[in-house]
Amino acid sequence: MIYQGSKNKIAKYILPIMLEERKEGQAWVEPFVGGANLIDKVSGERFGNDSNIYLISLLKAVQNGWVPPTTVSKEDYYAIKSNPENYSTELYAFVAFLCSFGGKFWGGYASNKINTNYADTGSRVITKQAQNLSGIIFTATCYSKMLIPPNSLIYCDPPYQGKTGYKNKFNNKEFWEWARIMTVKGHTVFVSEYNAPDDFECIIEIDHKSVMNKNKPKKTKEKLFRYK
Repeated sequence: MIYQGSKNKIAKYILPIMLEERKEGQAWVEPFVGGANLIDKVSGERFGNDSNIYLISLLKAVQNGWVPPTTVSKEDYYAIKSNPENYSTELYAFVAFLCSFGGKFWGGYASNKINTNYADTGSRVITKQAQNLSGIIFTATCYSKMLIPPNSLIYCDPPYQGKTGYKNKFNNKEFWEWARIMTVKGHTVFVSEYNAPDDFECIIEIDHKSVMNKNKPKKTKEKLFRYK
């Protein structure tokens, strides 16, 4: 799924590292599942959560066979944005994410000089992804309130500190403390971020290009951390 901050392009680098440490029968848990672009490449017991209820409604609907529209005009886009009560939550979410620039929630109607049909592209991508979402238990709540099975492998991709584009301000200090507590409780915890507190070690660093600014793609270094 096309989604802001997606790890789809770096999955081949970070997934093998985490899967190597995954124990037999260990549940895979993502408290910040986003577009499900990592969890859809994992087998076994899987739990995906996000605080955005519209996003989870979309993932559940697609998981259950819903096929999004292949055309969404600019007029449709803003009509749906302005009148959410007149549309299903899955349609509202599909337009909000997959018809917006960069997969950012209501980030502006996606368009370009060659008239790409973003709705069609998004519909095909997420419909294809549906087969890999089967069996995932999706929930919509705060990461700290998510019910997590004992001794799980937890992969976290929280809002990056100092970055804009998220509806609610995220408390990074509280998150890192939660990650420490989860590790002490016996979970295997990995975190994607640009930086981390000193008691977390960087396992891998990957050059990556951010496309949130369509005029000036920015080179960044994605990092995967775990508690020492």
